[in-house]
Amino acid sequence: MEIAELIKKVRRIEIKAKGLTNEMFSGEYHSAFKGRGMSFSEVREYQFGDDIRNIDWNVTARFDHPYVKVYEEERELTVMLLLDMSGSGETGSRHVTKREILTELAAVIAFSVSQNNDKIGAILFTDQVELFIPPRKGKAHVLRIIRDVLNFNPDSKKTSVNTALKHFTRVVKKRCTAFLISDFIDQNFEDTLQIAARKHDLICLQLKDPIERHLPVAGMIKVKDAETGLLTWIDTDSKHVRNAFYAATGVQEEKLNQLLMRSGIDHTTIDISMPYIKPLRNLFKKRGRKK
Repeated sequence: MEIAELIKKVRRIEIKAKGLTNEMFSGEYHSAFKGRGMSFSEVREYQFGDDIRNIDWNVTARFDHPYVKVYEEERELTVMLLLDMSGSGETGSRHVTKREILTELAAVIAFSVSQNNDKIGAILFTDQVELFIPPRKGKAHVLRIIRDVLNFNPDSKKTSVNTALKHFTRVVKKRCTAFLISDFIDQNFEDTLQIAARKHDLICLQLKDPIERHLPVAGMIKVKDAETGLLTWIDTDSKHVRNAFYAATGVQEEKLNQLLMRSGIDHTTIDISMPYIKPLRNLFKKRGRKK
């Protein structure tokens, strides 16, 4: 991408993201995320009204009386973006690609973090960690992340959420809030997802293109796997084929949703053909109410 074109794209995304940040999250960021980064302070006896999720079962068993862990809010929050840059991000059926929406979501989150004087970093991944951007503060750093995402040309087109999460838990030692933004067209990442969720405050944003659920009726069409390059003919006039496709994607979605709920991970689905303001705002509000 030419420098002048890149600068224009960064500027357009900056204007849009900052506007959405001010409109949506000016009063909701703190309630949704501040206090999620907590450091252990002490153990004390359970009192009526304490959250039972904070019970220290080891101490409780030792003294035969309930004790709870007391936490202190960390003054500074660190947020990490785990961004799926695999080949499937280049797809899109409604004049917008997953990669474009991923970039906008990353920018909105990054400006929200920067506006609250917190640190923001990023991991760009495919089936390998392509780029690690250490967390820092400031507008210049946010613009650097946006520029890198916009201008990124990954070495691989495949996906490994497992690899990204392993790297994340290895290099980010201190508890942080992390947004994993992906279409989750992958498998065998359940264990590392749960490990990351126990160590960090992990949030998942799943990008979905409507055509991935509902095949159009368009006769015989040739489709190409964006990650493997494999070409396949599909008879979309066949109701049986369309129903089988719908059922298979539904099973995958339900499996992912069950995994995220079982792991206690906040998540939402972003339909790339629709405005993402509502699901993102609802996620922020939901987190605010849980605290």
